[in-house]
Amino acid sequence: MGMTMRILVVDDDESLRGILAMVLGDDGHLVTTAESGEEALELYLADPFPLVITDIRMGGMSGIELLQRLKETNPETEVIVITSYASVDTAVTALRLGAYDYLVKPFEELEFISNVVARAVEKIRLVHDNRRMLDNLVRNRSELEQMNRTLQDLAVRDGLTGLYNRRYFRETIAMEVNRCRRHKGSFSLAFLDVDHFKIFNDSQGHPEGDMVLKTLAELLTERLRKTDVIARYGGEEFVFLLPETHKANGVYCAETVCRLIAGHDFTGTNGQSLGQVTVSIGVAAYPDDGADAEDIVRRADEALYAAKTGGRNRVSAAPDGGA
Repeated sequence: MGMTMRILVVDDDESLRGILAMVLGDDGHLVTTAESGEEALELYLADPFPLVITDIRMGGMSGIELLQRLKETNPETEVIVITSYASVDTAVTALRLGAYDYLVKPFEELEFISNVVARAVEKIRLVHDNRRMLDNLVRNRSELEQMNRTLQDLAVRDGLTGLYNRRYFRETIAMEVNRCRRHKGSFSLAFLDVDHFKIFNDSQGHPEGDMVLKTLAELLTERLRKTDVIARYGGEEFVFLLPETHKANGVYCAETVCRLIAGHDFTGTNGQSLGQVTVSIGVAAYPDDGADAEDIVRRADEALYAAKTGGRNRVSAAPDGGA
């Protein structure tokens, strides 16, 4: 059971406020509600909350404005924003401004609210515990600054690209397998690897390599659906999970991504062209290629290997019928 957290819920829609207050109250949290950004800011300044959940679109002060004011007051306040499918691009803006994560309304499953909040609460707890420990152990300023930087690793997002990280992806695919088992659902999984990235890094330098990875993350975020989960798996390897997507559609999606990247003009830190960048992608699907997360990850990885040995700049699917 996670710790109890004081949470401020901000929404001008009374029914949404009620749903969130009910779910979070049932999870054991102490919930305060506000029906406008202005009211929320007043409550916050009187007695700051470690976690604030706010709708982006409200009359008067918007959720984006509120997020900026909260972060100016205390950068460590965690903020989760609520958006609709239609305006999910504003959620991406919010993430860039320091929001922890976002929820999409209408809420499909209430447990999803609990899961996102639980991760935010866990991060707050870890940062708090680590800071207390560091304050006890470390008085030297430079050491403290260095250790504070390592606290950032506890977040669910990758520092360079802003995508989810491997740890978060592992949690997500396990939850997705459980969901698909319950609802007889399916999903596709794609592993993507930048071709000849080591040679590129050695010849162009790491800053240019980092630019390529950042641009790749942007291309994937723009091309894939908002419900898809994109993560940096490590180094030059990315992974994306496509819920409710059969294998044939997963392969089709991967092929469009492969073509999009091969046709993109990648530019470096000085705006100069870096030439063509290509990727190899391996695709596997649940339940076609396995019964659990490990199976699907292994089959997608094997398919990625096949794409690389098959000549790169291509998509390979796990052969049907299991390994």
